[in-house]
Amino acid sequence: MGSVFDIIGPVMTGPSSSHTAGAVRLGLAGRAIVGSRPTKARLGLHGSFAQTYRGHGTDLALVAGLMGFKPDDERIPRAMELAAADGLAIEIALIDLGPDAHPNTVRMILTGADGRETAVIGSSIGAGRINLTRIDQFEVQFSGEYHALILSYLDQPGVAAKATSLLAADLVNIATMRISREARHSRAMMILELDQAVSPEAMSLIRRIQGVDLALSVPPVALG
Repeated sequence: MGSVFDIIGPVMTGPSSSHTAGAVRLGLAGRAIVGSRPTKARLGLHGSFAQTYRGHGTDLALVAGLMGFKPDDERIPRAMELAAADGLAIEIALIDLGPDAHPNTVRMILTGADGRETAVIGSSIGAGRINLTRIDQFEVQFSGEYHALILSYLDQPGVAAKATSLLAADLVNIATMRISREARHSRAMMILELDQAVSPEAMSLIRRIQGVDLALSVPPVALG
């Protein structure tokens, strides 16, 4: 069963829940995955996003999300101007991700404050809801409706067990857990959707697990 937002739509600034509210949340998700406001964003718009983004303000909405604005923020129409003033460089291109990609899809190549570059692909799937389908080379399914823990690590025995044990000790309940890997004993990504945020103390312990090179605690971005 869908939420009440499937019926009445989200509270937002802009003409379209899919092209505006969903796009803001995609930007917020990208910002959360990078870990801070990015310094550079290359946005590739696919399908309907590419065809109608000027009329719906999808580009403004994506940049607003990257700036940390919520879907009802009155500053969304000025997002480009505010991003430039804040040192966020924006490039926009029209791309074709193929017939299997959702028509409202964006590929965000984001450079974080630490210089780390991350590629995120996500879609606005209606009523302001989003679905992230790829982070870097890994296929994912990530709605942004829950707190999340994202781990990048070397695929080896014990990493997942240690991480989930630390979450249990932190009294954090796991809603979903997905693992994607390049190949056996190669790089892997684990995304856990959680009912609560992970404490800073537990995050510190998780980052010390042998083989983990990236651990991110991501707040919900798809509610309200």
